[in-house]
Amino acid sequence: MSTPTHTRIRPFNTMDTYPEQNLDNDLCQAVVANGVVYLRGQIGQDLDTRESVGVGDVEAQAEKAMANVDLLLREAGSGLRDIVKVVVYLTDIRYREPVYRVMGRWLKGVHPVSTGLVVDALARPEWLVEIDATAVVSGEAS
Repeated sequence: MSTPTHTRIRPFNTMDTYPEQNLDNDLCQAVVANGVVYLRGQIGQDLDTRESVGVGDVEAQAEKAMANVDLLLREAGSGLRDIVKVVVYLTDIRYREPVYRVMGRWLKGVHPVSTGLVVDALARPEWLVEIDATAVVSGEAS
């Protein structure tokens, strides 16, 4: 087996995170490779307990997703100011303004590129928003 060329943060298996689904995938919350941090899409879910947060409340879900992004970036040796791209998935176009207001507070002054998509559904029916981020490790994590 060769030496890993990247770091996996918070590895898990989908049998544990989605027991109601017949899945067996080895994933993780973040990967650091060649100075770039790739985050798994974050939703309104506690990273430790896996409990859904803010069911029925898209702003609360966006707030938790951004708190998860912040936490994972710090665990990866990066920070919010190092974000270069965000991708936002919404289950309803009417959620755009409340979600982007929440993101705007967390990313004030960061100026990442951004893509927003409206999708039919996310992995669980109670999830209304998913936020995916890519960042660099600058050595000046904040």
